[in-house]
Amino acid sequence: MKLIVPVEVEQAMRAHAREAYPDECCGALLGTETAEARYIQQVVRLENERTDERRRRFYISPQQVLQVERYARAQGLELLGFYHSHPDHPATPSEYDRQHALPYYSYPIVSVQQGEPHEMRSWRLRDDRSGFDEEVLQRG
Repeated sequence: MKLIVPVEVEQAMRAHAREAYPDECCGALLGTETAEARYIQQVVRLENERTDERRRRFYISPQQVLQVERYARAQGLELLGFYHSHPDHPATPSEYDRQHALPYYSYPIVSVQQGEPHEMRSWRLRDDRSGFDEEVLQRG
């Protein structure tokens, strides 16, 4: 499956990552899905609720997830995933990311190097939770 991200949506994720640096940012991906692709139409910034290690970790509370799910439904969209940034690290999932992710969702990661967003890659957790597979990320 591929993840189709319009330029303005990608720019919004990159801007959020830049503003949050040196901490990790996080947010939700809203859109529609077909058998071939996920079409992201909107991102919603979420609060990184970690009180420690914010430079290497993020936390989205169940309350935030519930709120963004309700918002998505009201907009006629689906919650398709969550993005976050990796300050001064590659755009690849960490072991912490694997432990806290859920199958089904898309997980784009923006690598931020010295305050500037660079590489962005997207991942899906395998159903057995053993690791991630990279999604095709199409800008469109």
